[in-house]
Amino acid sequence: MWKRLVLGSLSLGLAACSSSPPAQPENLCQIFREKPDWHEAALDMSKRWGTPVQVVMAMMYQESSFVHDAQPPMGYFLFIPTGRASSAYGYAQVKDDTWDDYQRETGNSWSDRDDFADAIDFMGWYTNKAQKLNGTSKWDAYGQYLNYHEGWGGYRRGSYRSKGWLMKVSRKVEARAQRYGAQYRQCKDQLSSGGWFS
Repeated sequence: MWKRLVLGSLSLGLAACSSSPPAQPENLCQIFREKPDWHEAALDMSKRWGTPVQVVMAMMYQESSFVHDAQPPMGYFLFIPTGRASSAYGYAQVKDDTWDDYQRETGNSWSDRDDFADAIDFMGWYTNKAQKLNGTSKWDAYGQYLNYHEGWGGYRRGSYRSKGWLMKVSRKVEARAQRYGAQYRQCKDQLSSGGWFS
């Protein structure tokens, strides 16, 4: 009996570790050293959609700080919950309707927003469409984040131009993507060859 309890506790502990945010989220190499399965998923995304790993990871950091079940805060009237501001959920903070579009267009119907591999693949799909629909380079973290926040139509209409705060946030995403890119260039070959784990 006690053996089953110990094994059950270990399993729960491993599950908690696998979905916990990385210990050093400001360093892309450290993120991928800690979570090699994330690196594999990021490489798969980049190969499938052509978006640089550092761009999508910087956007995800901004959206959820790598919290798997992130949601907008609950609203309250007096002490009564009134609901959340939107249906955004998961690593990529995707709304229900947009996730439905992704599942339908990619055939990835079993995907989950709180699964890292599914969330990063979604972001690759989204950035790919931003390039197709609006001509935004997949390397342009600033423009891609504006597309992501405002939607493809909103970006096309220039809705972000009246949102100084959003343009500042997008510059933060751009700067983080540049830092992540510089870090990643130093460790990519070792990560891909398994050098950090041998």
